[in-house]
Amino acid sequence: MTIDWAHFTPWTSLAGGLLLGLAAALFVHLNGRVLGITGIVGGLLRPVKGEIGWRLALVAGLVAAPLVFALLAPAGFPPAPRIEASAALVVAAGLLVGFGTRLGSGCTSGHGVCGLSRLSLRSLVATLAFMGAGFATVFVLRHVL
Repeated sequence: MTIDWAHFTPWTSLAGGLLLGLAAALFVHLNGRVLGITGIVGGLLRPVKGEIGWRLALVAGLVAAPLVFALLAPAGFPPAPRIEASAALVVAAGLLVGFGTRLGSGCTSGHGVCGLSRLSLRSLVATLAFMGAGFATVFVLRHVL
């Protein structure tokens, strides 16, 4: 295994992880709720009076943040992502992730960030399951098929 040094971004990845952890901690501290994006978006599909505004604001922030960053960041930073898959495969993967979040009662942000920080055994099992499935999928697609 080799590292693609041209696209290796440890400092921006660390900064992103710190910001995500800070956002999750602030969200649970200020709202008493776990920052699970799937649950937040799912709540928009079954709206409850008094919860629509903050959910829309959070989703709007998630959409707006990379757009603002793209406007303010220097040209070529960070390097453009490379997706080495067809559009059909990306759509299929998205549908499988959506199915998995329903099956696992949460997503990577809910289980992997918030659940693990709360030392939840259920979140540990869910995180091990989706990380293991991801590793196995990449291995099969890159080395077997």
